[in-house]
Amino acid sequence: MTIELRTGDVDAFFEAPFNAYAPEDGYVSPLRSDMRRMLDPTANPLWTAGNPYAFWTAHRGGRPIGRIIAHVHRQSNVVHGTRRAQFGFFDCADDAEAGAALLGAAERFAREQGEAELVGNFNLTAMQQCGVMTGGFGRPAYTDMVVNPPHVPRMLEANGFERFFPMRTFELDLADARIDGLRPIGGDFAFAPIVKASFAERMEEARAVLNDGFADNPMFVPLTAEEFRFQAGEMMSILDPRLSSVLLHQGRPVGTIICIPDLNGLLAATRSRIGLTTPFHYLRYRLRRRRAVIIFYSVAQAMHGQGLMGGMLARTVTALREAGYRQLGITWIADVNAASLRQMEKLGARPLHHLHLFRKGLA
Repeated sequence: MTIELRTGDVDAFFEAPFNAYAPEDGYVSPLRSDMRRMLDPTANPLWTAGNPYAFWTAHRGGRPIGRIIAHVHRQSNVVHGTRRAQFGFFDCADDAEAGAALLGAAERFAREQGEAELVGNFNLTAMQQCGVMTGGFGRPAYTDMVVNPPHVPRMLEANGFERFFPMRTFELDLADARIDGLRPIGGDFAFAPIVKASFAERMEEARAVLNDGFADNPMFVPLTAEEFRFQAGEMMSILDPRLSSVLLHQGRPVGTIICIPDLNGLLAATRSRIGLTTPFHYLRYRLRRRRAVIIFYSVAQAMHGQGLMGGMLARTVTALREAGYRQLGITWIADVNAASLRQMEKLGARPLHHLHLFRKGLA
């Protein structure tokens, strides 16, 4: 049976990882409805802004066993002075022919767009998942963390890609978190919780703080309000208002932490589909949730070096403990981000997974 490469098959794109990976690999898919939104040319701001993209699935015996998307994020190339095409959602069975077919399709797309290199994974959202897992295989991940088995980085390297930009995710046992030495926040500062009544206002403040605090970080591109709302807009239904907040200084937003209950148990139980049994699984998840994940945190540049990040994390850890959570995941931190890595060490968090971006020159 030869490999068949299909273009634009949304259902196969969603199904491919379920066929490619074993349950012990720990892969958990985004909701099928979210995947459809991400691929919709009329819904995702990446596409409505005019960025070109295409996606493929690899089928053997009529069954999808791999997938990839390629696109050009023109704003990123302008901000960073690059000529890059990006690939994302590269998930594939341990099948050399399928992997080569998918990566070859992405390379051809990148060349046709006149780009000089192909880089990934970048997974298509404003606050996007990033990287390919290169270490920590088999350890349970949290929402918004990339998961793949060891053959995926080997497959990339076999097809001429090299790893760069190392990153780590972290996990913290909340009972053991070291927060006593962190600065308490008071005085002219106040925390504004992110609740339904003020959700839109608080999230716009969070976007502003994220853009300011991350402005000098490599790979970051300032988010438009439309891009931010595309992902964050659905967060209201899953937020625990005790966990996320915006820090105000004399009424001006200067910091934020977006922390949500970990959804991976619910998504795994429902195979990331909304169906008749979803309400039962959701109730069970609400009663048993003990894991949370920080999606991002940021402090405005003018407030750097004042210990605010430590104080914000200490407040969040306290809130998590009081709410009955036991473990906290932290999504990727780049190895070049020495300040955030020191913060993880101070808290007592341990590395969970290692990740890298992969790139290939197209000269």
